[in-house]
Amino acid sequence: MRAALWFLALFGMAVAVALFAGNNQGTITVFWPPYRVDFSLNLVVLLLALMFLTLHVALRALAALFAMPGHARRWRIQHQERALHLALLDALSHLEAGRFIRARKAAETVLARETAMTRSGETLAYSGRLRALSHLLAAESAQALQDKAAREEHFRQALEQASKRDAQEAREGVQLRAARWALEDHDAQGALQWLDDLPQGASRRTIALRLRLTAARMARQTRLALETARLLAKHRAFSEVAAQGILRGLALELVMTAHDPDQLQTVWNQLDAPERLMPDVAIEAAQRMLKLGGDVDVARTWLLPVWERMVAQPGALPDPQRVHLIRVLESGFAMASGAPEAAWLTRIEQAQMANPGDPALQYLAGITCMRLQLWGKAQQLLKQALPRLQDAGLERNAWAALAELAERRGDVAASTQAWQNAAKAATA
Repeated sequence: MRAALWFLALFGMAVAVALFAGNNQGTITVFWPPYRVDFSLNLVVLLLALMFLTLHVALRALAALFAMPGHARRWRIQHQERALHLALLDALSHLEAGRFIRARKAAETVLARETAMTRSGETLAYSGRLRALSHLLAAESAQALQDKAAREEHFRQALEQASKRDAQEAREGVQLRAARWALEDHDAQGALQWLDDLPQGASRRTIALRLRLTAARMARQTRLALETARLLAKHRAFSEVAAQGILRGLALELVMTAHDPDQLQTVWNQLDAPERLMPDVAIEAAQRMLKLGGDVDVARTWLLPVWERMVAQPGALPDPQRVHLIRVLESGFAMASGAPEAAWLTRIEQAQMANPGDPALQYLAGITCMRLQLWGKAQQLLKQALPRLQDAGLERNAWAALAELAERRGDVAASTQAWQNAAKAATA
């Protein structure tokens, strides 16, 4: 369609010129005393068109002639830039492929070419970033080769280049790389220092948080590691299962750092609500509180959500956690002065009646009755639970409790047999 329109326009112009030139009788007279020259108007128009075309071609030729040095300079710069980019790609490719010596040589080639361009008066707009990145690649290669002196030299120059105005974006990458090198050198404090020097926005990026988590765990700063892991979980840097495992492990480590009840209470208050509801964390914290001689009621309060979860959902807790919970409750009853709380007695009795076939609940109910001096009921529940107890510790404690009950009755033979069974369970 466009070609047809061009043809129509061309034919129209041809018709217009033919009509103008074919019947044009006009003349142009030039007086050059004592001469007189008459020119056809068509000839004058043709000569003017030829003169304009000749002048235009001449000016274009002169412009092209004078622009040749500029074109040559631009071609030379483009050629050098292509060589720089090719060397930079070679450095990256060799580094990813594990050819660290070649990677360092390629990075040094980039630096040499860029220096040559600068000396010749050709300065690239991104020369600062180019030099910073090249020094960083060379330093990374030197780190892989365990050449600490070369790494430090290239790193110093990369940091210096990254401080320039046109390379500010590369500075954060240089600092993150320095933190990772410090971790590889087992210098956790140095890594944390580099991470602290990052801007606020960069320090909350996922890669920076991962490095901070590793450094905090290496430096045994459990509280900082837990806070960092919370941020990573919030940013979904881990899967849900992995995040739960990491938070649970760090919370347990933080609980184990407490050396007195007040410090343990402070640690517990620093935990988030989901972390306090983790069975492992709550049970370990309660056991730690009892071990440190703290308030038994506080420990029971921490265990209450775990107990309610176990009772409401029989399969929610695995057997090791259930046994651990019952042992901690038993320890709390043993440490408490006087009879156990009525609320806990009611909870244990209701749970045992709701699930009479659970030997662990029967055992706990028997121990509770024993604390209440309900000797007959305690003996009955413990004897019913013994054949089905899978945990050797609970079995040993059950036999020991039956031995004590036999001693109270004055049945020496039964007491001796129970103690022997307890010893066998302990040996097993």
